Amino acid sequence: MTPPPARRRRTATSGAAPARNLPRRGTVRRAQAITTYGVGSLIAVDHESFVVSGLDAADQHWNADESPRIHERRLARLLDVQHFRLPPASDDSSKDGVRVRRFPLIHSCPECNELRLHRDFNSPAGKSVCGTCEADLVPSRFVIACEAGHLDEFPYWHWVHRTTGAGGSTAGKCGGTLRMRSTGRSSSLRSILVSCTCGVPEVSMEGSFRKSALKDLGLRCRGTRPWLGTSEPAQSCGLAARTLQRGSSAVWQPVLKSALSIPPWSDGRADPLAEYWDELRQLSSRAEVAMCLKFAFKGESPVSVDEVMTLLAAEREEDPTGDETPTFDHRYRALRNKEYERLRSGNDERERSRDEQFICETPLGDPAVLAPLGVTGPMLVKKLREVRALKAFTRLADPDSTTNAHEAALSTSRLTWLPAMEVRGEGVFLRLDDDRLASWERATAVAARVERMRTAHQSVIEQRAAEPAHAQPSPASPRMVLLHTIAHILINEWSLEAGYPAASLRERLYAGDDMAGVLVYTATSDSAGSLGGLVAQGEPDRLDRAIRSAVLRAAWCSSDPLCVESEASGTSGTNLAACHACVMLPETSCEHNNILLDRALLVGTPEDPAIGFFRDLLVH
Repeated sequence: MTPPPARRRRTATSGAAPARNLPRRGTVRRAQAITTYGVGSLIAVDHESFVVSGLDAADQHWNADESPRIHERRLARLLDVQHFRLPPASDDSSKDGVRVRRFPLIHSCPECNELRLHRDFNSPAGKSVCGTCEADLVPSRFVIACEAGHLDEFPYWHWVHRTTGAGGSTAGKCGGTLRMRSTGRSSSLRSILVSCTCGVPEVSMEGSFRKSALKDLGLRCRGTRPWLGTSEPAQSCGLAARTLQRGSSAVWQPVLKSALSIPPWSDGRADPLAEYWDELRQLSSRAEVAMCLKFAFKGESPVSVDEVMTLLAAEREEDPTGDETPTFDHRYRALRNKEYERLRSGNDERERSRDEQFICETPLGDPAVLAPLGVTGPMLVKKLREVRALKAFTRLADPDSTTNAHEAALSTSRLTWLPAMEVRGEGVFLRLDDDRLASWERATAVAARVERMRTAHQSVIEQRAAEPAHAQPSPASPRMVLLHTIAHILINEWSLEAGYPAASLRERLYAGDDMAGVLVYTATSDSAGSLGGLVAQGEPDRLDRAIRSAVLRAAWCSSDPLCVESEASGTSGTNLAACHACVMLPETSCEHNNILLDRALLVGTPEDPAIGFFRDLLVH
């Protein structure tokens, strides 16, 4: 039989295929496409629900003008990509943007109470209504997920037929139609009833959120990844799945990594080399580098050989030392170490070009006024650029409590880029005096207090990790908790005295054996990030007044004495003397999700004031 002739594709007047004009379902800000509604997350638009699609075809359908490339070599090297791209910014003339897929597919009709796949309701094109009742369909409130990042529909058929002993192979074979209704007596799961017209008893959703609820039904995760368009699992998973509410924060948690642009990378001169660093890293001599540049750019290179040699030397300085194969954490720590060194040393006018994106200067005032506080080395970061990239995402567990093996991928194939956003602003950097800090850390009461927090945090990490033996260690230490709490009280102080919203400021902690610094900087890309008001707070006289005022505020909380005498607070006891009335911040401002905080380490407790690092400020 002769096959039919191939169908000719319609073309536009220019002969090219017409651009797809996909229906718009809503809008989100660029930052939300990284932090809230990134790849794999669920997003509600009016009465519909969608999952944000993967990035496999995004390089083609994201418009280059609306989704430009951005470069940050240090972060790109850490994440093993060539460059980053801003999520597309759409306007009325845009043809495409961030794509979504309908999920969950199971919907219910509030009029006839039928519970079935969306396509089975025979909705008119472009609408999500019941074909019979013409009522707006309601997406399933419940989904299931596993710690490997897979996402699936809630197994309503198995749930309602669980008393019949029916196996997974007979799902949907009873011939009946599922129905869902609410008694309206309460907002609990007991009021949500599911039935089947085959005659099995009606059951409620009570108990569906138990950790072993799906395991008791003989169900395991199937490994489905709807954000990648895979209706069938790419591979068997077999992990225990958990029931979640569709809007729960546990459904999607971003894995974000960030870096500051610091010299010699911060003037943009290295950006044209983004695609060639793997080859350049293998070369050692000037002649080899010159030949590589001539071949790559088919002539004169936009970057001189001397500049490339300087960049290669700077990159090798960030290579982790030691005989063992460096892990991702080791390389990320090396990245932070180099930032700390640059923030300490700053850069004077001789090091700057017109395009310099990092300007860090010593204040004009005398830093000696800060010596009684145990604070040293203030620096005015008059200009900075931070790039935050979406590396992956997790489900059920926080990114801090998982290993890379449980980070869900953003695409089916390896990408040479990742979605990211950039923030330009200003900040204030300060350090703690090494001798005073070391003396304070040696105090037995200080170590014992922090050990309680570290133990609680480690327990949370191990409980949430699929393999507790491979869980990451808690970063809690006296130095880290102290720096973290100082950053919080300074942000609160400057939000009151300098007119900054607390959510527009962000902390960046440098805590380690040879680091003890805090950078507080503007965390938004709007006008609050470039007014110069934050830099002015870093002058020694103002900083002295700000720290003294912040410590005095921290000495008293409206929830005292319950707050300061608390034996455990926060998530599973990961805080001590810390609450929303004293030191907690908006989550966008905190690197550690408002855990590992204790203002008693700043001001002491009524029983033991000596544990406070700033205890001398409170002596009258």
